[in-house]
Order: sequence, then structure tokens, then C-alpha cells
Amino acid sequence: MKSIPTKSAVVYFNSDVYIELNRHIKNTNPSSIFILVDTNTHNYCLPQVLSKLESNNIVVEVMEIPEGEEHKTIDICTGVWEALSEYNADRKSLMINLGGGVVTDLGGFVASTYMRGIDYINVPTSLLAMVDASVGGKTGVDLGSLKNQIGVISEGSMVLIDTSFLDTLPQNHMISGYAEMIKHGLITDKNYWDTLTQLEKLDISDLDQLIYDSVVIKNNIVSEDPTEKGLRKILNFGHTLGHAIESYFLQNADKSPLLHGEAIAIGMLLETYLSTIVCGMSLDELANITEGILKSFQKVKINHQDLEVIIRLLKHDKKNSHGKVKFVLLNAIGKPTIDCEVSNDLIFEAFDYYNNL
Repeated sequence: MKSIPTKSAVVYFNSDVYIELNRHIKNTNPSSIFILVDTNTHNYCLPQVLSKLESNNIVVEVMEIPEGEEHKTIDICTGVWEALSEYNADRKSLMINLGGGVVTDLGGFVASTYMRGIDYINVPTSLLAMVDASVGGKTGVDLGSLKNQIGVISEGSMVLIDTSFLDTLPQNHMISGYAEMIKHGLITDKNYWDTLTQLEKLDISDLDQLIYDSVVIKNNIVSEDPTEKGLRKILNFGHTLGHAIESYFLQNADKSPLLHGEAIAIGMLLETYLSTIVCGMSLDELANITEGILKSFQKVKINHQDLEVIIRLLKHDKKNSHGKVKFVLLNAIGKPTIDCEVSNDLIFEAFDYYNNL
């Protein structure tokens, strides 16, 4: 499987991963190497990386953070910054972020800001991180329950995708990552969407190619618009409402937190409905998308009293400008439109559609 060059990083797959990692270490000769893991990747993924790592007598330190979105915070960053300082990390140190989206987002932010930036490499271990979080240079942490409010865009040196790590992933986390792949099809490629919604015709051997195709789609978009001035905004389809729903379920003690992809699946259903009203998407495509998403994602109960809070959370969305909420909607599958304004009445109508499915 070929590597994928980006603006500053290169994405390597499977057999090339450890060859390129060790080549990078040999060529750059870092003063020290820090591997950031969470509780799960420390147990299930770190041993494989350490067994393949050729450190050339360079000191290697492992730093562990707790697992889960609720730990993607500035307080955790402070702990990692302090650990780097305590272990004498300098501007020639290398940081390897081994984990899912929380680890790659947070680790990239820590590396990008420690001593104004040290070299880092993302080694995503979840499907979500492989096809989305680790690619494109977005780093950051949550501000309370608000998703990714603090961060910078800063590419690491490379992304190393070893799909064997997916063997350690729970089924619900696999499905969560699948939501971002669905999104890539909906915003760019109807054929890819059609393939993803016919999983019964595929087997596990097809997964590597689908992951590769998804990374190519995202890379093509972010390479053309790395700082999200225009085209890159289409990657936010499903995320305006999805992030608000995810934040609400995270902050509400009466709700079970949703995985990112579970919330984004709801967001895509809602924003597809909005697309029929605002952009004229056909009802046939609405039915097609609804059926395709509900094949893999169960409905979540959202009460009418939840909606006021969810709508208030929309004002924190990073795509907003001049006090207006901006949506990415679809004219048709593969034909997105950015910066769409939607009234609260239509948002309530979209939730009615979802709740009545």
C-alpha cells in the first residue's frame, strides 16, 4: 500500500511503518524520545512499538494519561508538559503519540507548544484516529465539555498507520470511526459511500483499502486548504450538531456519554434532513442516507427538553462567525455547500424527523 504525502507529513501504512519510524530516528538523531500512551494503548499497543523501535541508545520515556474524552483537558496537558520538563526534554526531543483521537489530538498540542514546538509523530490505534484525528494537523483539547476549543494546526513529521492495532479495538469504537468514513463518502464520493453502506458484501480484508481511501480523501482536502479558509470546512459535515450533542451528553450526569462517531452519526442524519430544506437535496437521497447510517448506528433518545441546551451549545461551534451558526449541508451526495445558515425552527424540525424514524 503506497504512502500518502501531505503538506508536511507523510502517512505510511503497515509494512512501512516501523521501517520509516526507525529511519526518521536515525536521520534526525533526537536527544530523547517520549511515547505518549493512554491506559489501554500502554497495555495493548506499546509492547509492539517498543519491540520494533530502534532507539540507537537514545533514552526512551513512556508517559501515560487516562483513557477517555473526559481527560482531553488542559490539566492533563499541564501534567504532560511538566513530565517533559522533569525528564529534560529539549527542542531536539521527539514525541510519539500512540493512541486514539484523544492521544493524537492532545499529544500533538503538547508537542506543538512545548518549547514552542518539538518534533512529533502520530501512531493512531483506533479507526477514528486513523481516518480522521491523526491526519491534517489539527491538535487540541476540550474546554470543559466544549469540543476542541483550545488548539493549533500543526503537522507532525509523519503518521504511521498499523491496522493490526484495530484487533485490540472494541466493536463500538470501530463503529465510531466508521462514522468519519461515511462522512468522507457523503461529502466527496458517492461510489465510496455506496461501498461503505454495503458492508455485508465486504470482509475484513477489504478494510485496509477502505481506510487508505478515506485517508486519501481527507488528505486531498486538507492539502488544498490546510488552515480551513474554505474547502476544508466540508469536513465538518455532521459536526455542527454532532459536536453540540456530544458535548451535551458529556456534561449531563443523567446521560450516558456518546462516542464521537455515535454523536456525529446523529449529526449527519439531522444535517441531511436540513439539506433537503435548505439545499434541495432529494427525498430519495435523504432516505438512502438515513437507511445507510441506521444500518450501523442505533437511535439515541433525545427529549424535547434536551434541545434547548443543545441549540445553545451551537454558539460555541468554531465555524461560526459574526454570531451566526454556519452549517455544512449537501446539495446531493458528494456535493457539499459550506456556510449555510439555518433557523432554530428548522433545527427543531430536523430533531422531529430524527425522533420519528
